[in-house]
Amino acid sequence: MPVGTAVLVEVPATSANLGPGFDAFGLALDLCDEVRAEVGAPGVRVRVEGQGAEALPTDGRHLVARVLLEELAAAGFSAPGLDLFCRNVIPHGRGLGSSASAIVAGLAAARALLRAAGVVQESDVQTRQRLLTESTRREGHPDNAAPAVHGGFTIAWTRGEDPTHPDAVSSVRLPVHPDVRAVVCVPAEELATSRARALLPATVPHADAALTAGRAGLLVHALTSDPSLLFDATEERLHQAQRAPAMPRTAELLAALRAEGLAGVVSGAGPSALTLTTADRVADVERIAASRGGWDVHDRPVHQRGVQWRVD
Repeated sequence: MPVGTAVLVEVPATSANLGPGFDAFGLALDLCDEVRAEVGAPGVRVRVEGQGAEALPTDGRHLVARVLLEELAAAGFSAPGLDLFCRNVIPHGRGLGSSASAIVAGLAAARALLRAAGVVQESDVQTRQRLLTESTRREGHPDNAAPAVHGGFTIAWTRGEDPTHPDAVSSVRLPVHPDVRAVVCVPAEELATSRARALLPATVPHADAALTAGRAGLLVHALTSDPSLLFDATEERLHQAQRAPAMPRTAELLAALRAEGLAGVVSGAGPSALTLTTADRVADVERIAASRGGWDVHDRPVHQRGVQWRVD
């Protein structure tokens, strides 16, 4: 890989599940990390600005760098060295897909470097499918990876026994109604996804599964065609109440939001709360969050493009 080859990558935050769409639905948010990767002198040097700047590793252990170098190696190439600059705005450990976004950024940077050096010839469609497959393999499920790759509102699924097969992971991207706003309430505290998942029961009652499946179908219609149905469409019985003991402040906030008819849900594994609403009710979300204190509120449009890359 020629020294001096450099690429820029931008990748959005994501919110998975959206209530009833557990491990399948995802939404890209207009809150983006930026990565600049340049082939340089021997060694790996990482500079981080913003979220995680004081805690993240600054060498080859950094997730973006590690994934980037692994992807180059998978293509049969290596860089003599790597200089990485990360401008992070996606909060870490808050249920906003920061790890999936970092993985997608590393993969996208690697594919962009390979393409810039003339090493691989592939279309953008092929690149995005590679990013989806590989990020899902690393994450274990595609709900955050799909919107990070494609943007917008996505439904993702896996098939077969081999997660590395090029066709093992698929997704569809659906248009979001222009009136829909995504308001994210981010707390100061973090929550590990592994801890949240450990609270899920091995089985659920048939009636709960049936209700949640019906609401998931309704949510597709609400997000794409009729935002007035978002409140009913975000009801579910599979994961949020079960995880509430790990995030009591989030559970309290969601109860307050829903008591006023707002479609509040846990963002991913939490502890952030996502409210799907319209412009006329954003102030209500802000008021309810402010009354409880300790919430950083982001009123964001849906990010439509997904990960972007270009040669610098």
